[in-house]
Amino acid sequence: MGDGEKGMKVCVFGLYHTGSTVAASLASAGFSVAGLDFDGGAVKGLQGGTPPLFEPGLEELFKFAIEAEQLSFTSDPEKALDGCDLVWVTFDTPVDDRDNADVGYVTENVVKVFPYLKDGSVLLISSQLPVGTTSSLERAFCQAFPQRRVSFAYSPENLRLGSSIESFKNQARVVVGMRCVEGRDVIKRLFGPFGFPIVWMGVESAEMTKHALNAFLAASVAFINEIAAICERVGAECKDVETGLKSEPRIGKGAYLKPGGAFSGGTLARDVKFLISIAEKNGLKPGLLSSIQKSNDEHKLWAERKLSEYFGSLKGRKVTVLGLTYKPQTSTLRRSGAIGLCGRLVGMGAQVRAYDPAIRRLPPRFNSKVIVLDSSMDALLGADALVVATEWEDFKRLTADNLADSMRHPLVLDQSGFLESALKHDPRIKYITVGKAV
Repeated sequence: MGDGEKGMKVCVFGLYHTGSTVAASLASAGFSVAGLDFDGGAVKGLQGGTPPLFEPGLEELFKFAIEAEQLSFTSDPEKALDGCDLVWVTFDTPVDDRDNADVGYVTENVVKVFPYLKDGSVLLISSQLPVGTTSSLERAFCQAFPQRRVSFAYSPENLRLGSSIESFKNQARVVVGMRCVEGRDVIKRLFGPFGFPIVWMGVESAEMTKHALNAFLAASVAFINEIAAICERVGAECKDVETGLKSEPRIGKGAYLKPGGAFSGGTLARDVKFLISIAEKNGLKPGLLSSIQKSNDEHKLWAERKLSEYFGSLKGRKVTVLGLTYKPQTSTLRRSGAIGLCGRLVGMGAQVRAYDPAIRRLPPRFNSKVIVLDSSMDALLGADALVVATEWEDFKRLTADNLADSMRHPLVLDQSGFLESALKHDPRIKYITVGKAV
């Protein structure tokens, strides 16, 4: 265990991906952590040391912290918040297939814990919510409990599926928005063991920082993939263009400009949608923001376009999809781009076979439509084409010989060039990446 603030008790409220990572990380740093979620089934699994989804190292942290009595889980808010100095709201805001967020799900749960908040404590929100939500919750609390003193704060989360523990413990900085200074000492104690620099600002500014950051990243992805599509038609190499852009000091080598797949999941799209809605409610016309999702949706069809250019009709063609999860090193299928791809290929008449190290079955709607095999080699046997969808390190064991010997047509669509070093220069393999002229 680490050297967390002695005597400081933290409640982590909302225990899916963000919450389970935060709870385990704080407990491993020495804090006394109570995990709270009103989903009794989820709490039961957590009490047994089983995380809600796979993350490297998370289960080990859970079991260690539970055994050390630094971490507990409950559905009882009175028990979880008893004596808590800080309540950290970490719900993963639900989002539907059209990127509409269920904000009410989060706010209604937060209101339920108002009666149990300790005087002088801090309510820190990290769920993705529209700017102004923290203020509305603060007003609701003050109206219900005018004699109580609780500091409301907002801090954007920056965890990455598949490396969430590492990304939590090694953040370059933490943005925290607070309206008053009274709660700052509690926040400093919370982040002290990790050594994060804290960037202080107003609550609304912190909320907008999250929106703006994700919208900027989304725009960067859409931009470079549009450039890549043009490169494919005119004989340019988009990776060379990427190098040229990043060597420009006004852009920089860390820019989010790598030709590859469209962004998937709800994270980036949710904030783009938040900003569009907020702008329109304030009488603005956000033309640039409105075009981001349209551009990204078009790029999602890259693999199907390439397959159709190569084969014409896909009816009866055997297409292997490697990787099904939203990201590597996680077991979640929620908003996975690979799942959308499988559905579209089936709709085009292809016989789809797939392999993913973390997945053995797909949702019921794919029954008999997509065959999930036990190994990448099984999935490749007799295939007309291979699409690399989720970039698991396991796939780098594949060689050009494996593909040439197993596939009927060694055609490989690898959006980001994940298998480039093994396959690009073998004349037996037709190897296609985003932004490369064929």
